Amino acid sequence: MHSLHELQAAVATAILERDSSRIGWSICGDDGQDRLAVYIGNVYHNLRQALREVYPVVERLVGEQFFDHAANRYIRDNPSQSGDIQHFGHHFPRFLASFPPAASLSYLADTATLEWLMHESFHAADHAPLLFSELSNLAGAECSTLRFRLHPACRLFASSYPILKIWESNQPDAKNDERVDASAGCDWLLVRRIGFAVDIQPLHAAEFAMMHALHEGRTVDDAYELALQQDPEFALGVFIERRILDSTIVGFEL
Repeated sequence: MHSLHELQAAVATAILERDSSRIGWSICGDDGQDRLAVYIGNVYHNLRQALREVYPVVERLVGEQFFDHAANRYIRDNPSQSGDIQHFGHHFPRFLASFPPAASLSYLADTATLEWLMHESFHAADHAPLLFSELSNLAGAECSTLRFRLHPACRLFASSYPILKIWESNQPDAKNDERVDASAGCDWLLVRRIGFAVDIQPLHAAEFAMMHALHEGRTVDDAYELALQQDPEFALGVFIERRILDSTIVGFEL
């Protein structure tokens, strides 16, 4: 006799290894292994589809066959840790960065990272906008020690590649087949949800430095110093006004 725990562990191993013969006893009658094989196929198919929906540009870059091969390896090496399939695929960019067959595509992991951040942004919580009246009673000295909060759906990403151009040129509605030079520069990006769509906005280095510091919980003064290191002409007031109006900044703490 085998315990329930032993049976569950054996089934899990059989699924991850895609080998129904790993179970050495009947689990569903004489055709148990055949039934398990069908179930294993369905599990892998559903998880590949979940990855495919999050990473369409990655699939376009590598092709369906390569993508399925990578997805199968990822599924085996990174079993789902959540009952919510929306969380599956979080580590796929890191997996691609160390996946030997993808070594020649140095920008692939960053492309995957951008797509995952878009996925996170789409499913993130909403938040009411910040009203300027909430700031009006603060003294100048207090303003310098504010810690602004970014909208929960905002994500920041710095890439060593022109990743936005790579992403744009691989959209279904892209108007040309222009090849992108992966060594043509870097990107600083703000990913955020606007309504029911996710928007990707390129940033200047100073604005990215400012926003990233705020996201890490730094004060306005500290974040501003980092922005000035990138651009001595950086206009703090313009930045704050703009980012409150577009609901990138939605709150603050003293």
